[in-house]
Amino acid sequence: MPAAPPAAPDTTTDVVLVVDFGAQYAQLIARRVREARVYSEIVPSTMPVAEMLARNPRAIILSGGPSSVYAEGAPTLDRALFEAGVPVFGMCYGFQLMATMLGGTVDDNGAREYGRTPLSVSKAGSTLFEGTPTEQPVWMSHGDACSAAPEGFTVTASTDVVPVAAFENDEKKLYGVQYHPEVMHSTHGQQVLEHFLYRGAGIEPTWTTTNVVEEQIALIREQVGTKRAICGLSGGVDSAVAAALVQKAIGSQLTCVYVDHGLMRKGETEQVEKDFVAATGVKLRVVDAEKRFLDALAGVSDPEQKRKIIGREFIRVFEQAQAEIIAEVAGGEDVAFLVQGTLYPDVVESGGGTGTANIKSHHNVGGLPEDIEFQLVEPLRQLFKDEVRMVGQELGLPEEIVQRQPFPGPGLGIRIVGEVTKERLDLLRDADAIAREELTAAGLDRDIWQCPVVLLADVRSVGVQGDGRTYGHPVVLRPVSSEDAMTADWSRLPYETLAKISTRITNEVADVNRVVLDVTSKPPGTIEWE
Repeated sequence: MPAAPPAAPDTTTDVVLVVDFGAQYAQLIARRVREARVYSEIVPSTMPVAEMLARNPRAIILSGGPSSVYAEGAPTLDRALFEAGVPVFGMCYGFQLMATMLGGTVDDNGAREYGRTPLSVSKAGSTLFEGTPTEQPVWMSHGDACSAAPEGFTVTASTDVVPVAAFENDEKKLYGVQYHPEVMHSTHGQQVLEHFLYRGAGIEPTWTTTNVVEEQIALIREQVGTKRAICGLSGGVDSAVAAALVQKAIGSQLTCVYVDHGLMRKGETEQVEKDFVAATGVKLRVVDAEKRFLDALAGVSDPEQKRKIIGREFIRVFEQAQAEIIAEVAGGEDVAFLVQGTLYPDVVESGGGTGTANIKSHHNVGGLPEDIEFQLVEPLRQLFKDEVRMVGQELGLPEEIVQRQPFPGPGLGIRIVGEVTKERLDLLRDADAIAREELTAAGLDRDIWQCPVVLLADVRSVGVQGDGRTYGHPVVLRPVSSEDAMTADWSRLPYETLAKISTRITNEVADVNRVVLDVTSKPPGTIEWE
């Protein structure tokens, strides 16, 4: 099994734990805390309180969740959490759980509120609401309501139907709100959250990308020592930043390997060789493995199986590269470490961050073979995508690398719904190149998060071209806007741009006669189709 990755950034004295009760917005809470320049991590509500407290958190936030606090089997916590002297902030379900456990009253009194709701602040100078309006819109999502605060708590806000929409206990440093301050619809929500962090918990906002770089360099040097490492470059920002960070830590001990598995976009290999090497000066080895990957994927349509095959073959190629590097570069010295650009959303969606279900195996998380011999170095494992971009800027990487749209490690292999073949890949490459060209020409590259182009290889649609009947493949455009890939909405592209993309693809790409637009948000859909 792979060795455990290095620990989280050495900021444990300033870590804020976000306890996830199955909330839709748990990851967003963690992001908002980080935007306040305080390091945060998500932990499952099933984690024992003693284990949470052993992390020495500066504060704990209890997330929302879909359960009712008084329902049988509803998630709960050891009351010791509220008696440990650690500042606690409950949101929605977390607020109701705190109220119930400390002697308040929560019940189903018909006071349901969903969506934008006016909040009345009754104590404007309180720890949470200092400097915010006495009337402010917030985002509610609850059926139960708190009708009586626990003893020792001051009610600081209410709504037309909920008498206790916020309460505070400065002596015990316990706070809670019925609404979701983490969403943008709560217009003063970030200010309220920062008041809890700075005023309630007394945390200094010192967590920055400079800290991340310095801390990770120290951790990498401690983990790798004088040994050698290899890093797999995929052409995306994650692996590029991870490689640049590791190179800054161990210099010539790192060799980068770019596996051309035949699943890349048009011109990808040439761009990696040119841009990244020019920016960093790293040693780069390019491995032509197209036939190996396509042979392994032949006849396979299941997306999970495709991911695992691609992950397995990556490792096998790296092991081969490892042997060559040992012989040619390292003078017989073993290459013990593999650098990966794993991000926090990859860990969460693979079931490794919150105790929740596995949505899909990421190629770095759950997609690796069990007999891997490398020890993993994952310096970005605790970061969201926008934080990775900031780290890249801190390291001096050029904009064309740092701001590049995300591209999955398994490449176009998971953008073909059905079996992956050379012919289908070439078809998809041409369609993808057209979409990217037109988005760039329209000046929309910074307005969208990414625009996967998906080939429905196992689907045929009837069309007419040149006065004749065609029976071609549809392709799907999936333009999305997002901050961190944990949630996303479909991008409202101009009709003119969509028309140009559609016309060019159907005119220029053989065997494609239909272009469709995916208008699904995340959730319920993921960004990639597979």
